[in-house]
Amino acid sequence: MTYQNIIAIEDIPAFRTSSEEFFPLEWYKRMLNDHPVYYHEATNTWNVFRYEDVKQVLSNHQLFSSEGKRTAISVGTGDKGGGIPEKINFTLKDPPESQKRRALVSAAFTPRSLTSWEPRIRQVANLLVEEIKADEPVDLVQALSAPLPAMVMADLFGIPSEDSYLFKNWVDVLFQPFEKGNEQETQRKKMEAGRAYFEYLYPFVVQKRSNPADDIITDLQQVEVEGERLTDDEIVRTTMLLLGAGVETTSHMLSSLFYSLLYDDDSLYGQLRDEPGLVPQTVEEMLRYRFHISKRDRTVKQDNNALGIELKQGDVVIAWMSAANMDERMFANPFTLDIRRGNSKKHLTFGNGPHFCLGGPLARLELDIALSAFLQRFGKIEPVAFDLERSLVRSAPGQSLTCLPLRARE
Repeated sequence: MTYQNIIAIEDIPAFRTSSEEFFPLEWYKRMLNDHPVYYHEATNTWNVFRYEDVKQVLSNHQLFSSEGKRTAISVGTGDKGGGIPEKINFTLKDPPESQKRRALVSAAFTPRSLTSWEPRIRQVANLLVEEIKADEPVDLVQALSAPLPAMVMADLFGIPSEDSYLFKNWVDVLFQPFEKGNEQETQRKKMEAGRAYFEYLYPFVVQKRSNPADDIITDLQQVEVEGERLTDDEIVRTTMLLLGAGVETTSHMLSSLFYSLLYDDDSLYGQLRDEPGLVPQTVEEMLRYRFHISKRDRTVKQDNNALGIELKQGDVVIAWMSAANMDERMFANPFTLDIRRGNSKKHLTFGNGPHFCLGGPLARLELDIALSAFLQRFGKIEPVAFDLERSLVRSAPGQSLTCLPLRARE
């Protein structure tokens, strides 16, 4: 898939500022109420926003296929060295083929329960939080939300933790969306990062063939599905896919979560400090309320009117999951942040159906642990003035914070 096939999805909402895209509640409200099924002429796409419509587009692979000539996903380099191996490219396939390909990854990615990974993640989170100095301004992105997921993935891959910053740098490039007028330069940077990543990781993969360890790379080497195994080359490129799921989205959500605690409702941190049992529910509500912009594309497999309009084979439909998370038909008072909401976990941030995000459970665990570690160390957090518009950058999950200054009090 080359950038010529990438749908310019940013043209659909056409946000005027980065901060508007960072938290587009007004746009979601308008589309949910006035344009629940919307045709966008410039991109030649149909767009759905309501919960049930989004859920159907994501899960009904008989009508809405993951296989198509156009996509809104710009992952990897687009060449063999940095592309997703065909053997495990389940995101662009439908069941039953996608299930077989997904099994090659999922059997290795979750061979043990997340419980066995929890102490390793907690150790990394506590280390980072302990390094934050009380009563002094700190950039939450640089201190916690950027390094934590990268260090965790390095640990789970069996890679030296001191090299984890390289992972974050590579992910930032490999998963950078294409922008109009800058496609060729973006492609060049992606290919350069892909080669650097491959050259770095390949020796580790070869070494683990003769020295297996308790890590994901070893698991990928050992997994077999219907007689198929992954080659060393394919394992390197598979880890690249896992990195994107395990680093970028988690980093984005962790910084957004703390932004919300500082600016959406500054009473929540104190409530969580008093009732730490609310942390898992808070994470789910933040995933519903603050993860933007989550969306997936599907190609119409056969003519149908499942969405109340006549769709033709080959049409592209964009399912806006973050808008569905604001649908009042599913969530009462959806534009209100409520950490005691009973059904927050029904959010569609991680998708639905056969392509539900493999990294979702790991992301939840990291967010729970990071927030809990911060609450145990610090009694209060305070905002430090900064320019939001200048502190955002376009990323695969939407506009992500490049910095978030705060002051933590013990």
